[in-house]
Amino acid sequence: MGRGYLESDGTCMSCRGDRREFLKRVGGASLAAAGTSWFAATAGQGPQAAEPATSAKPSPLAKIKIGDRTVTRLIAGGNPVQGYAHSTQKLAQHMMEYFTVEQTVKFLLHCEEVGINTFQCSYSDKVRDALQKVWESGSKIQWIALTADDPTQTPMDLILPLKPVAISHHGVVTDSRFREGKTELIHDYIKKVHDKGMLAGMSSHNPNNIRAAEEKGWENDFFMTCFYNVVRTDEDLKRDFGAVPVGELYLADDPKKMTEAVRQSKRVCLGFKILAAGRLCSSRFSVEQAFRFAFQNIKPTDAVIVGMYPRFSDEIAENADFTRKYGTIKA
Repeated sequence: MGRGYLESDGTCMSCRGDRREFLKRVGGASLAAAGTSWFAATAGQGPQAAEPATSAKPSPLAKIKIGDRTVTRLIAGGNPVQGYAHSTQKLAQHMMEYFTVEQTVKFLLHCEEVGINTFQCSYSDKVRDALQKVWESGSKIQWIALTADDPTQTPMDLILPLKPVAISHHGVVTDSRFREGKTELIHDYIKKVHDKGMLAGMSSHNPNNIRAAEEKGWENDFFMTCFYNVVRTDEDLKRDFGAVPVGELYLADDPKKMTEAVRQSKRVCLGFKILAAGRLCSSRFSVEQAFRFAFQNIKPTDAVIVGMYPRFSDEIAENADFTRKYGTIKA
């Protein structure tokens, strides 16, 4: 995500009331912006996190059940941690520079501090080291891993020592298998995950694949459902739009199509990319509206996965607040 809300004149909304002070301090010292958001000045000092505001202990986040596991309705996503910006290579490098092992540890501990109890991420040595450190500190945060039987993905045997609570079949591989007519490979992987004693999921960017898997009656415990179909092939794009875009395509109607499939599914669904990989982060209002849409259009038994990049503001606490506002399950 990486939110630094801008007004039409380019002024950061969080800094507008203190713009002169910002210009004075940008040379190196840390700076306090208006309200409760705190920002780190980074000139010549390397990446620093936006300092979380000090406040009373937040109220608990609503939770759902996946099998025998209890999961908060807001799950921390791992794309920013891994540098998967889904926009430009420069932003990806920015994220990778920021998310060192130490910063990832701080990130996960702050997620737990605001009430988030689950982290969803693909495997890397950095993620492995950070998870080991937070668990050694006493953290109880749960990990949902993402991989598949595919040369592009991490072998399950490398993941198992970290004891994830669940493994989900990677969405890009899922969608490729459906296009190739090799869906039995997905089903086999779901069974393999269960054989290892973990919850099994299937991720996809295409609502038709969610429906097809549901109809097949596979034993997966949950779906990961992308709000945007970013894996349309060039052939699909030429057929539907007459041209191929540069980079990923995010269509405004896609969330409606996916959430319709989510509501029809009998399984727990974890919606991801609800902020269009940061494209809906131009203002606090647009972020809030995205959370509102998500929770109003998924089932009460579902949750959302949101990537967070708290370098400029405390997105972790902000997203938790939106989840409390819109994701509370009322009796």
